[in-house]
Amino acid sequence: MADVPKEILTWQMVQPTVKNRETGEVTPGKLEKKAIPVPELKEGEVLVEVAGCGVCHTDLGYFYDGVPTVNKPPLTLGHEISGTVVAGDAAWVGKEVIIPAVMPCRKCYLCKTGRGNRCLDQKMPGNSLGIYGGFSSHIPVPSIDLCEIKDRKGIPLSHFAVIADAATTPFQASKRADLQPGDNVVVVGITGGVGQYMGQIAKALGAKTVVGIARNKEKLERALKFGADFVINSTDKDARAVSKEFRGLCKENGLPNYGWKIFEVTGTRPGQDIALALLSFIGKLIVVGFGMAKNEYSISRLMAFDAEIIGTWGCLPEYYPIVLDMVLTGKINIENFVDTRPMSTIAEAFEEAHRTPPVKRIVLEPDF
Repeated sequence: MADVPKEILTWQMVQPTVKNRETGEVTPGKLEKKAIPVPELKEGEVLVEVAGCGVCHTDLGYFYDGVPTVNKPPLTLGHEISGTVVAGDAAWVGKEVIIPAVMPCRKCYLCKTGRGNRCLDQKMPGNSLGIYGGFSSHIPVPSIDLCEIKDRKGIPLSHFAVIADAATTPFQASKRADLQPGDNVVVVGITGGVGQYMGQIAKALGAKTVVGIARNKEKLERALKFGADFVINSTDKDARAVSKEFRGLCKENGLPNYGWKIFEVTGTRPGQDIALALLSFIGKLIVVGFGMAKNEYSISRLMAFDAEIIGTWGCLPEYYPIVLDMVLTGKINIENFVDTRPMSTIAEAFEEAHRTPPVKRIVLEPDF
C-alpha cells in the first residue's frame, strides 16, 4: 500500500478557453501543475491514490467549449477514476476501487425514489467535488459509493478508469430505455468514447440488432467486432440521407421500421439531427451525449409516432458492480479501447482529443 502523502499533486484548470463574442478573439485555456494540501478526512471519507483517469468529452467541454463547472476554476478536471484507497475509512484502506463519476447525496427525494443519478446535490469529481478531480496523484471522496475491484483478472488497474463513465453511462441509458432482450437498437456515434460501450452493452443485454452510425471507417469496422451487427458511415451525409440508408438497410434485412431504441451519444447537432430523423413509430430516442447546439424538431411527430425522447445522466453507483462484472466476464471489452499515457502529457492529450476523437479512450496515469 502506498504511503499517505502530505500533499496532492495535481493538474489544475486555472482558466478555461474563453472566446470573445464580439471580436472572436480566443484566450487559450491553461493547465498548471500544483501541489495542494490533503484535506482532513471526515467520517465516511477516503483518500484514493489515482491509478488512472480517463479523458472524457465532458472534460474537453469544460476546457474548450464554455461548458461551466459547478465549482469555478481553479479546479482539477477528471471524473473517470480508478485507484487504491490509502487513508480514511478503515474498511476500505488497501482496496482497489472505481470512483463513480456522480455520487448522490442519498437523502433527497430523487435519491429515495431511484433517481439518484440525477440527484441535485450530487458530487462529481472535476466539477462539483470542491477543487478535486482525477487528474491528480490522489483524491478525497466519500466511501459509500466506491466500487471495489476484488480480482482484476490481470487487467491493469488504470484501465478500469473507463468504467467510471464511458462504460457505466451506457448501462444507465439502457435502463432509461427499458432495453429488453430482442430489442432493435441504433447507436449514433458508436465509434466514440461512450458509443463503443453503448454498442457492446446493448448487445450484452440481449439486443437482437445493433446498428452503429458514425464517420470513422476504421472504427466502424471495429464496431462490427464489438456489438454492432450493421454500420452506416455518415460521412458527408445529412440526416435525411442517413435515414434513407437506414430504411433501406431495414428493408434488405427484414427488420421493422418501428420500435427502434435510438441512443444518441455524440452530443453534436449533426448526430442529434440523425437520431431525430430516425425516430419513428413507437420508438424511443435516448439522449446520452451533451452539447451546446440547438436542434429544430416538430414535437407533434412524437404524438403521431406515439414515440418518446428521453434524457439520461450518469449512472447510479449501484449499477457499477454489474458493469464491472460484465467487463471481468468478457461481456464488455475495455482492453481494446484504452490508450494509457503519462499524466504529464495532459495538455497534449486534451488538444489531440479535442482536435480529432482518438481511436481509443485516453487514460492518463500519474507521473508526478
